[in-house]
Amino acid sequence: MNMKNLSVRRLVRCAVIAAVYVVVCLVLAPFSYGAVQVRVAEALCLLPVFGAEYIVGVTLGCFLANLLGSTVVDVVFGTLATLLACLVTYKLRDIRVKGLAIPASLPPVVFNMIIVGAFEITFFFSDGAPTAMLAVFNAVTVGIGELISCTILGVALVKLIERNASLNKIFTEE
Repeated sequence: MNMKNLSVRRLVRCAVIAAVYVVVCLVLAPFSYGAVQVRVAEALCLLPVFGAEYIVGVTLGCFLANLLGSTVVDVVFGTLATLLACLVTYKLRDIRVKGLAIPASLPPVVFNMIIVGAFEITFFFSDGAPTAMLAVFNAVTVGIGELISCTILGVALVKLIERNASLNKIFTEE
């Protein structure tokens, strides 16, 4: 296969993942936005396990979903959290615990807890003065949602793709 086809295939995968992220966020909007959320689309943050192009696709999807369904503050900080999470997830792509991509699921949890929960929600969306207790509370609530989305759903998604030959080919074929 020549280089041009390789680039087109990766670009298409990137675009499809961005679109899927946006659609899932908007369809599940009551769960996707707010201080207490389970953003199901965040499961896609584990896709960088299969290739670097997914870093761009997931980050673009997050940016667009936040642009369409959230605030300018979330466009900036939520997208930053997703970008950093995907970059570190990519670095952890080959590490498994009992065959599961659990280590790769933790960067989205940690980055979103800190950037979205402890910082963004606490400083931009809380009633009253920000406190350390409020920051911890917001970090924990965001972290729980991310654990559900990434460590449960995302790890299951990776396992499904790895075990299914047809899906594996779609997500990894050069």
